[in-house]
Parts: sequence; structure tokens; C-alpha cells
Amino acid sequence: MTGKLLIIAAGGTGGHMFPAQALAEEMLARGWRVKLSTDERGARYTGGFPDVVDVEVVNSGTFARGGLAAKLGVPFRILGGAFAAWTRMRKDPPAVVAGFGGYPALPAMLAAILSKTPRLIHEQNGVLGRVNQLLARRVNTVACGTWPTELPDGVEGVFIGNPVRGAILERASAPYIAPGDWPMSVLAMGGSQGSRVLSQTIPAAMALLPEDMKARVRVAQQAREDDHDATVAAYELAGVTAEVLPFFDDVPSRMSECQLVISRSGASSIADISIIGRPSILIPLGIAIRDEQTANAKGLASAGSAIVIPESQLSAEVLAEHIQTVLSDEEGALHMANAALTQAKPDAAKDLANLVAGLAGE
Repeated sequence: MTGKLLIIAAGGTGGHMFPAQALAEEMLARGWRVKLSTDERGARYTGGFPDVVDVEVVNSGTFARGGLAAKLGVPFRILGGAFAAWTRMRKDPPAVVAGFGGYPALPAMLAAILSKTPRLIHEQNGVLGRVNQLLARRVNTVACGTWPTELPDGVEGVFIGNPVRGAILERASAPYIAPGDWPMSVLAMGGSQGSRVLSQTIPAAMALLPEDMKARVRVAQQAREDDHDATVAAYELAGVTAEVLPFFDDVPSRMSECQLVISRSGASSIADISIIGRPSILIPLGIAIRDEQTANAKGLASAGSAIVIPESQLSAEVLAEHIQTVLSDEEGALHMANAALTQAKPDAAKDLANLVAGLAGE
């Protein structure tokens, strides 16, 4: 085995996995070896990682799901996973361990603490997640994807932005075709888990658009499998052409070709929108305990590139009004697209890789 080893510890959602994948791609390009440590749920989201990245599955758990008995067993599963990760690290010691949040990241991060391996965490959102909150005082560096990020007293963060995958960087600043009297594409995303609220509201909003605009709109909407048939039927009833899928594996091309993005304001989605440069309507997740998605949306909103609708104020009528505003104003939409680019951090993956290299003494 040649090259220094980086172990990436990440949870099982796109919000954790996409920036982790971006760091993996950058470190591989620098001649490092990369392993990904996650749990069984996280392993389902690793399809985009380069094939040379070894995926190590460890036991973990979350207090967010299951009954009392399941919750009582979480600490034991995490400790068991940490011991397994520590054992593997002894056989093949990493130079650095990088955590991206989520309970699946805990075992490897705990093992890094026990073995005194140099380590950092990357927080994608403007508010630390539970796991990163636990780890913030026990790592060498806290890298922040959104600024400002709320940090514990005495902890300083380094603002580097949210790394995006190479496929997104390839579409950076892609030329924007403003809306007009021609077919227009709308990309609707509800995060890697989908969103029932958006699956219900967006088709209803499209139905309220003027008939001439409806005839020109083409929607690509992400919807959970449970919501697929109802969402398709709603678009058919609205008279709007739509493609509905549970997950888009070609977001870079779809986003670069669209006139408007309607999305949750997860950190990775915000980063992708900023890098490619598109007008957006953002609907922060209403049930988020720390309301991190509202914090994530502030940059694009303040730049004038995004319209933010709190979920408590979301309705088909409100959404339709904003969709019509963007798609009927060629000059305004072009301004929004250009404003999004001002929030981009295209070198985030390189900057994060530099932090990793610095911890390794390079």
C-alpha cells in the first residue's frame, strides 16, 4: 500500500455524503488512499464515490428512530462500532480522519480520538449537527461550509465552504438561458430523502400558472417512491409535463439546463445552486430542530438570487406567484442567476484537502 491514508467518516444522507465524496476525489488526485467509514444505511448512498475508495461498514445508531429498547441499545452499538474501527486503524493507520456528521460518523471519529489520530470535522450547515456538536471540542480543526456557523464557546471554525462533486464543478458558471417564449425547465428537489410537502404543493402550484406558461414548462421533480403515483397524477391533472423520480443521479446536467430550481435549502443543494448559478425558490425544512436550513438559505437570499418561503407560509398560491414572477421576468431571472455565482466557493474541496494535508504534516 502506498500513499497516506485518509479515513472519511460520514452519515447516510446526501448532505453528508456529497461533500465527503468531493474530498475523496480531491485526496485521490493528490495520491492519497481513501477509506469511507459508515453504517449499513450510509453504505446505500456510496454509489457516487470512486471505485478505489474502500467502504468500511461499522455498527452505529441514532436516537431519532425506534422505540425505547432500540434507543437504549444505541450507545452499545456505537461503542461496538468504535472498537471495530479502532481495530482496523491499528492494522492500517490513517494519517487523518475527517468527519462529516451523522451518527454513522461517530464510530470512526471516536476511534480517532482514542488512537490520538489527527482529525477534523466539516459542518455543512450554519448550525452544528448533534454529532459534530459532540465532537467540536475534540478535534484539531472545525471546517465550516456555511458562514457564520454557530459554534460552542471557545471553538473557532475555518470557513472553507461546502465541497461539491467534480460533476458539479464541471458545470460551474454554466451559461444560463433566461426564461422566455420557449420551453422552460424547472428542477424540483426535496433533498436526498424527498419531501411529501413539496410533492403535493409544487404540482398544485403549477396548476395555477397561466395556460401559456404551463404549456412551456417542463418539470423534473424528485419525489419519494410512496408519493410517486400521486405526484404524477397531480401533474397530469394540472396539464403540466413532468418527470418524477425518487432520486436524480444527474443533478449537475439537469440544474445547468434549467431556468429555475425549487428546493429544500440543504447545504449541498445550496452549494450546487451557487456553483452552477441558477435562480431558486428555497423552502427550508420546517421540522428541523435547529432550523439550519433557514440559516443555509441566508447567503443566496441576501445576494438576491433566491426567494425563501418558510414552510409555515407555503401554499400552492404563494408558490405559484413566485414561480410566475421568476419565469415571466427574463432580466430579473438572469440577475438572480448571476447573483447566485457570487456565493460560490468552487475551491472548497481543495481548501478542505489543504487542511487535511496540514494535519498530516505536509
